[in-house]
Amino acid sequence: MKSSPIADDLNHILSHTAPLWEELRDQRIFLTGGTGFFGCWLLESFTWANDQLQLNAKAMVLSRNPEAFAERAPHLYHHPAVQFLKGDIKDFAFPDGPFSHLIHSAVYRQGDHEKPSGLSLIDEMISGTKRVLEFCVRAKIKKMLLVSTGAVYGEIPANMSVIPEDFSNACDPADSSRAYHHGKRMAESLSVLYAKENRFEVQIARCFSFIGPYLQLERSFAVTDFIRDALYKRSITIKSDGSAVRSYLYMADLAIWLWAILFRGVPCRPYNVGSEFPITVRSMAERIAQESIPPLEVSALGKWSDGVAQDYYVPDTSRAQAEIGLCQTIPLSDAITKTMRWYRNHYIGQERKHFCKDGCFSKATDK
Repeated sequence: MKSSPIADDLNHILSHTAPLWEELRDQRIFLTGGTGFFGCWLLESFTWANDQLQLNAKAMVLSRNPEAFAERAPHLYHHPAVQFLKGDIKDFAFPDGPFSHLIHSAVYRQGDHEKPSGLSLIDEMISGTKRVLEFCVRAKIKKMLLVSTGAVYGEIPANMSVIPEDFSNACDPADSSRAYHHGKRMAESLSVLYAKENRFEVQIARCFSFIGPYLQLERSFAVTDFIRDALYKRSITIKSDGSAVRSYLYMADLAIWLWAILFRGVPCRPYNVGSEFPITVRSMAERIAQESIPPLEVSALGKWSDGVAQDYYVPDTSRAQAEIGLCQTIPLSDAITKTMRWYRNHYIGQERKHFCKDGCFSKATDK
């Protein structure tokens, strides 16, 4: 069996989560979104811990196209502890047998030729989440992790430097442009109601922006555009003025946080997941440009306007730090270096189809 291409990161994850895994010994876990950006890291860390600690745990992964994933990540697809269930999130057939844990990390992704539709987006989110929750009840799941997003907070005031979990910006429910925002909020509410009325635990992780291997470079996010430009040694162009502020957590830290929230989080209590260290989009582009030899040029197409509120998207993670003991362990500089090294080794010269197609949680409007 082929060794994982991110073995060093997996050892790092295991060193920070080793005591937590006993909860999965001899158990089965069900994953949605297991072939996407987050899902790849969840499967990588699960199989690594399972092998190293001899947990005898099993994972079943729901996927519309498991055959495609077999081409992209054969070492995960053929791992003896992993089984795939082919189906759609809205109507998949419930598998037989007991399951103790479930991670719902599926994300909505419109087809290449599908017309953008807020209605279809809401239907996918709510119908899919409801189907997953019905399975939790049927399978007598003990703990479920809902992988949500910081998009539930809506527009952020210009004077807010970090976003706490108790911030709630009421958006007009009649605003059709907020379909994603409302859908994610409804998914959280639905999960909490099911959990409380059916007596299982649901943990909620509100994820922000991330960087690392398996990040799908075909999506239109600022950081993916910058990485793709750097790989092909093109001048990096920012489509805005570059003043928007983000923060990026490396995926090894994300895996640590998600497993810790699943195993140790307070039920029905959302936790922000991300980095608290802000960086402008322009600075991020410049850091990625510096990874090339010689460094690439960076230019911005947009112009900054005085008096316009800065686009700010940085989480307050004090709740996760205080209640679960989580922290960022890998600085952004190392995260960028590790990510670019991985892509140079695995992306150049390969067809795009070999990379995960299921998106990430960075905001699509940040470039």
